[in-house]
Amino acid sequence: MDSATANRQLIDQLPRIAHQPEQLETLFDAVSFRQRLLSEISQAKTRIYLVALYLQDDEAGRSVLDALYEAKQKNPVLDIKVLVDWHRAQRGLIGAEKSDGNAALYRSYAEKYKHKIDVLGVPVRNREVFGVLHLKGFVIDDKVIYSGASLNDVYLAQHERYRYDRYHVLENKSLANCMAEFIGNTLVSSDAVTCLAQPNRPDTKVLKPAIRDLRSRLQKATYQFIPQQIKENQIGITPMVGLGKRKNFLNTQICRLIASAKNELIICTPYFNPPRSVTREIRRALARDVRVTLIVGDKTANDFYSPPEEPFKTISALPYLYENNMRNFAQRNESAIAKRQLRIHLWKHNDNSFHLKGIWVDRSYMLLTGNNLNPRAWKLDLENAILVHDANRLLEEQKSQEIDKILEHTQLIGSYQQIQNIEEYPLAVKRLLKRIKRVKADHILKQIM
Repeated sequence: MDSATANRQLIDQLPRIAHQPEQLETLFDAVSFRQRLLSEISQAKTRIYLVALYLQDDEAGRSVLDALYEAKQKNPVLDIKVLVDWHRAQRGLIGAEKSDGNAALYRSYAEKYKHKIDVLGVPVRNREVFGVLHLKGFVIDDKVIYSGASLNDVYLAQHERYRYDRYHVLENKSLANCMAEFIGNTLVSSDAVTCLAQPNRPDTKVLKPAIRDLRSRLQKATYQFIPQQIKENQIGITPMVGLGKRKNFLNTQICRLIASAKNELIICTPYFNPPRSVTREIRRALARDVRVTLIVGDKTANDFYSPPEEPFKTISALPYLYENNMRNFAQRNESAIAKRQLRIHLWKHNDNSFHLKGIWVDRSYMLLTGNNLNPRAWKLDLENAILVHDANRLLEEQKSQEIDKILEHTQLIGSYQQIQNIEEYPLAVKRLLKRIKRVKADHILKQIM
């Protein structure tokens, strides 16, 4: 038995929830995502659990809070919980002046309304740089709205710009229940998880023992559900979660999924900085004559990018570091590019940014995830995913539509030489990257960014 077949058998042995294909809906743009989210919140009857890296103090963020509080005032027994990263909620944007961050917004809303909602901060580690809440999925009654997006103006296309992501709506009581139970039993129940709307929040130092306990529990945690038989007219869905570099179930399944590809492998990631295990599986897929397509954000579509005419900030060098990774990878695989076995697409649309993640294998499997497929996701952050098993290709048309939409604003790279090299970068960027390489700090940076 060849290795791809062996890995496919292991993927097919994963426990699954039965799902009707017509109850998985793909939304194709950020405006539709915003409209659908607000609509579902307004119609909720029993529960709303929103989990995101952050809910921002801007027009889009406030519109989500408005909708949540209006729903709560109309129906006080409605169970509403918003979970965001503890550290991210208590600071401003990178490079901005020191502030109380989004927590001030949550407090101001709590003071205005009779019936409160829980806005909770989840500290995955003692410091943000060493791990954040990167869990995805909004549970509204028996629906799961799954996207890698956080909640702010650019992710929700509130004004002229948008940050492009993937957006799916799954109506499935078993899936919604298991994701809601994970949020309640593993996160909300932890002593480390704290209300951000209170004026006197505990210092992170005080929470250290509780944070250690939470992280230990998260490293062993799984989604709990009763596996179901999948009929011919159904697809299967497997929710997965992972944290940490050792015995990370999600990481293992992602590598196994890539390793199961026999004909076609498509991977989307905003930042080209794959862990060694992912790079190794892509290389092996090419050796098996699998057609590999990588869809990556152009450096100018990175949320850290700033144009050369603007004042240079150190963080602005990151998109160039990722591009340099891509160029090196393309150069090593130039022969596969030349024969079109490896296709690299760079996404760029005006001044919008790219935040897509996901994997498609042989038109039979699709991974919905917020995982950036980078060392940080692999080792530090709390991540999750939903693996869609579609052996009978019941979602073929919808999947093709989504991929075509993603490819709409991409450029196909015909050679590594089309990608800028370090000598062509702005002087400040070139100097910084050369200094980083000289002191061998690039390896450390790639592990945490």
